[in-house]
Amino acid sequence: MSNNARASAPRLRLLRISAAAALLGSLLLVACASSTVTRTPAGSTPKYGATTVVKRGDNLYRIATGNGITTLDLAAWNNIPPPYTIYPGQRLKLYPDSGAGRMPSRGTAGTATPPASRPPATSAPVPSPAPAGKAIASSIKWRWPVDGSLLSSYQSGDPTRQGIDIAATGGAPVRATADGTVVYSGSGLVGYGELIILKHSEEWLSAYGHNRNRMVNEGQVVKAGQQIAEVGRSGASRDMLHFEIRHNGKPVDPQLYLPKR
Repeated sequence: MSNNARASAPRLRLLRISAAAALLGSLLLVACASSTVTRTPAGSTPKYGATTVVKRGDNLYRIATGNGITTLDLAAWNNIPPPYTIYPGQRLKLYPDSGAGRMPSRGTAGTATPPASRPPATSAPVPSPAPAGKAIASSIKWRWPVDGSLLSSYQSGDPTRQGIDIAATGGAPVRATADGTVVYSGSGLVGYGELIILKHSEEWLSAYGHNRNRMVNEGQVVKAGQQIAEVGRSGASRDMLHFEIRHNGKPVDPQLYLPKR
């Protein structure tokens, strides 16, 4: 065997091992996806008046199956669009709105399920969503989280535009938009980079994505205007802040709440 052949042999073995590992990973993902589908409940059992609060590490599938509900039904009942992102501190209904139909369960696609007859007298009131372009009444005095120009605005129903993108210099201070408690500080949500989520009340959350440095920890109480991060480009193509305001877990247009510039 020539010297070149001997030198290339280890590299070829590494390439074969890498290819095999990649194939195995793909097969595992397919297997996981298949097992997820087979374990999804065939039908949902609404729990009228009941809600649950998302905890760190939860996902929509885990909450749904733990409560005897299909993932698609839980998403529909809470108006959560693909890719079905949920946040720690978010409150989810475990029942449909009164008189509303359910999404078809997996395995019964195309067959509509009759709407629930009526909730019991103990049903909790369901807040009505605000009309498009109209702000929901809020006692929170919101403020801009960073100085900079608007790159992208909120678009209702578009899962890629659930907040606004603000251009800013890398390292610029990101500040809390209002008094609150840090309910998430990490990088576990795909597409948000280094992310911080603040809870301002039982109804209101704000989210700050693409930071390069997070300066607060979960459970920490912060004041309006306090620096919580530095602007970065984690999970983004340029330095910017992705900012969201959520009411009962649902995104709203931040520009309806922030002071006019």
